[in-house]
Amino acid sequence: MAVTATPGAGASRLMSMPALVGRDWELAAFEQALAAGPAIVLIEGEAGVGKSRLLREFLSSRVARDKRSLVASCPPFREPCTLGPIVDAIRQATGQVAGLRLSALGGALRPLFPEWADELPRVPDPPEDARAARHLLFRALAEVLDRLQVSVLAMEDLHWADEATLEFLLFLAARHPLRTSLVVTYRPNDVPQGSLLLRLSSRLPTGTTGLRLAVEPLDVAHTGGLVSSMLGDEPVSPAFATLLHRHTDGIPLAIEESVRLLYDRADLIRRDGQWARRKLTEIDVPPTVRDAVLERVARLDPPARAVLQAAAVLSAPADEATLGALLAGPLDGLVEALACGLLREDGGLLSFRHVLACRAVYEATPAPERRAMHLRAGDALAGRTPSPVSQLARHFREAGDVAAWRRYAEQAADLALAAADEAGATSLLYDLLTHPELPASDAARLVVKVPFSTFTGDDRFQGLVRSLRSALDSDTMSPVEAAQTRYQLGRVLTIMEEYEAGQTEMKKAVAHLPPGSLSAARIMVTLGWPREPSAPVSTHLRWLRRAAEAAESLPPIERLGLLVERVSALLMLGEEEGWAEASQMPGDPATADEARHVNKGCMNLGDAAVRWGRYTEAARHLAVAASMAERHQFLRHRGIIEATRVHLDWFRGQWQGLAERAAALADNDELQPVTRLEAVLVTALLRAAAGDPEAGGRLEHVLSETGRRGAAELAAEPAAALCELLLARGAVGEALRVTDEPIRQVADKGVWLWAADLAPARTRALVAAGRLGEAADLVSAFADWVRDRDAPACWAGLELSRAILTEARALSESRALTEARALTEARALIEPGALAEAGAERGDAAAAYARAADAWQRLPRPYDALLAQERQVACLLAAGDTEAALPLARLVLQGLTGLGARTAAERLASLLRDHKVEVRGRGRRGYGDQLSPRELEVVRLLATGRTNREIAVVLSRSPKTVASQINSAMRKLGVNSRTALAVSALESGLVS
Repeated sequence: MAVTATPGAGASRLMSMPALVGRDWELAAFEQALAAGPAIVLIEGEAGVGKSRLLREFLSSRVARDKRSLVASCPPFREPCTLGPIVDAIRQATGQVAGLRLSALGGALRPLFPEWADELPRVPDPPEDARAARHLLFRALAEVLDRLQVSVLAMEDLHWADEATLEFLLFLAARHPLRTSLVVTYRPNDVPQGSLLLRLSSRLPTGTTGLRLAVEPLDVAHTGGLVSSMLGDEPVSPAFATLLHRHTDGIPLAIEESVRLLYDRADLIRRDGQWARRKLTEIDVPPTVRDAVLERVARLDPPARAVLQAAAVLSAPADEATLGALLAGPLDGLVEALACGLLREDGGLLSFRHVLACRAVYEATPAPERRAMHLRAGDALAGRTPSPVSQLARHFREAGDVAAWRRYAEQAADLALAAADEAGATSLLYDLLTHPELPASDAARLVVKVPFSTFTGDDRFQGLVRSLRSALDSDTMSPVEAAQTRYQLGRVLTIMEEYEAGQTEMKKAVAHLPPGSLSAARIMVTLGWPREPSAPVSTHLRWLRRAAEAAESLPPIERLGLLVERVSALLMLGEEEGWAEASQMPGDPATADEARHVNKGCMNLGDAAVRWGRYTEAARHLAVAASMAERHQFLRHRGIIEATRVHLDWFRGQWQGLAERAAALADNDELQPVTRLEAVLVTALLRAAAGDPEAGGRLEHVLSETGRRGAAELAAEPAAALCELLLARGAVGEALRVTDEPIRQVADKGVWLWAADLAPARTRALVAAGRLGEAADLVSAFADWVRDRDAPACWAGLELSRAILTEARALSESRALTEARALTEARALIEPGALAEAGAERGDAAAAYARAADAWQRLPRPYDALLAQERQVACLLAAGDTEAALPLARLVLQGLTGLGARTAAERLASLLRDHKVEVRGRGRRGYGDQLSPRELEVVRLLATGRTNREIAVVLSRSPKTVASQINSAMRKLGVNSRTALAVSALESGLVS
């Protein structure tokens, strides 16, 4: 996934101006029309559609470059000034007229340009005929344009022009031959009836080249392209482009202003390399769009405004009768409402042309009027067959009729579920469940209907929890109803990843539920998950056996759901039978309900395969789950799947762009907290590998949160990583402390599956503390559990633990020999060959690390394999086997630097220096004058115009680290500025 949120308030200045998108044909036709000579071009389209932008693009084109253009704008004055646009444009074109050598006609311009009176000829004698006087004035203005050598006169918003200006344009267009090209933009719907503009647009003079361009709204693809051009030409997610198009109807101005509003509010993020909105819900009306719409509405008569308000309340297309019912009177203003262009008629149904315009009018309508019209709308629609339950639910809710709203909203949710519209059903059910007047007896019944695979957002889950707790506190339910409600509360808490709290509620509920009921079976299988810290594996297995027995009498679809939960729990417990039972799940679901269960099963199998170290299987299961989640829009599952994939890619060494994906997941507040913690963990692991001092704090946060939420299986990995960081600093006591509780839980529960990373780290900490006996016992217990299981990650962790123990024993023996030698000058206490034997034990340790490296590589986990080989090199050097150590050291250094694992690479380089060993050959220490992968990531983002702070957010690094990497890159490329760095990177092909 992608970058975190945009910067927030005031950040719109960092965005690019939108490119001209979707207008290639129009621009080409425009240029072609004016390339041959003077022409008349009419550009029509609604407000904000891009007429002015098309004109600006032409004026900057190659065709217009050699032509002198004059642009005049017609402002929306209540009483437009006579010839005001033409006069203002001429004033901007020249500051004086003395050099134009005007004829006597110029005197007619004195009233229009009093500031030039001294430079103009005297006022000619006024003609007796007013029409002749106007003709004289037009000839004088035309002469000024000719003297200024204006080739193109462009008139913007001509629908607002005064009559004299329109007459002057007709005068210019009638000149033969046409000397000045005329380009006019206007809104057809705002052209007054009988306007002279209609003559210009309907009857072009004979022999004149003419072009009429109707600029249409953008489609979805071009909407995405426009947004992309504002955001560094980076891709925009199809869902976001579709949302914007639906809310803006493809009007470029509305698109641009909406994106700027979202950007300023930090409501844009990047996921999977694409820009998206945090929540694909309604978009607020941008102030510029709102003001433009309301300004148009204000010009209408009250009856027309009332029609627009009624249409805005209905929001959906409606016939005249329904519209009239809201107004409780005749539709006197309908003709004017249609003429203003905001409303349209299609097949006898009336509706707003644009969603944002509808919302702008709705929000500006006084609340009491809105409520009254909503109530009248509900009454008018209630008798329809079939009943429009979604519309009725909306109208009665807005009218304040809670009872009617509840009735229709539940019917609408049921219809949505039947139509597989889970997102729509979720929204309706959530509103029902969190309403303060919800009857306690309805809570459990309604929450059962919620399709949690599409339910996202921690705040929404918290709302459900509050509602269910409130229902339980009411004391109005029977014991069975209360138990059902308590079970649903436990279920919601479990989905929220509040595991301990969820299991507590379920234990309270199970005693009051019928033994053979679906709810009881679901509770049993949930209690089979290893969430309770003090319960051993045997307790969880008993719950799972009871659940399996209870499932036998249930319908097939419910048995499938319980099978998925049982398989997932068995694999989480490290039980091999889980893989066998997983084969009972259908591969190709026949229904939407089956798809939901199978998708969850594939997702959980992928997660289990990651934990077991079966990475090929994991990738396959996750790919199937991702495809199914996308197809069925299981929104909550998609985030969990991506988090698991990010974790898998960390293990497999696929680190390119991983920090960006993990950071976006961690910042995605649509995901549940523990799912986000998994992404935070990957971010921390990457930072630790790169030597970032902030990594330890993040690992502590993950460890603390997993413990607080009862996610014991997730605590082992951050504890292991934190332990290694502490040992590297020599904080042995702290390293033991952070692993005490996680290893105790593993041992007490008997789930050594979680110890693949924890056991080696704990063994190393015990060895560092001189507690070799405890370390040996730990390794022995781990080995006993792993022996009968096909868990490659645990086998690799066991091999590493054994290697650590072997090295510790060799080191202990070596120290004993050294101390013995110090006690006697004659070395009599040391038997012949004892030192050689100590060297051989170091060789045994090297061989043990080699086996561990091979085990990690088979998964594959390249970073862990390299770390094991690093220790192998150290043992070889300690044993004096430099010849074997050097080639391996070269390979390890290359591998570590290739991954960007700076900490381990520098540690190995330091070890080699301590042994007076220099690594030569094809391998190199560091990157010399080449950019490292991390520096290259920074330079690529810098080339897009990002600041250090923005780059830091994208790559999850500190701004100080980014600044250091930019300075290093400038030094390597021999430049001394950010601009020069970007140019050099482009020229050298490092950045495309």
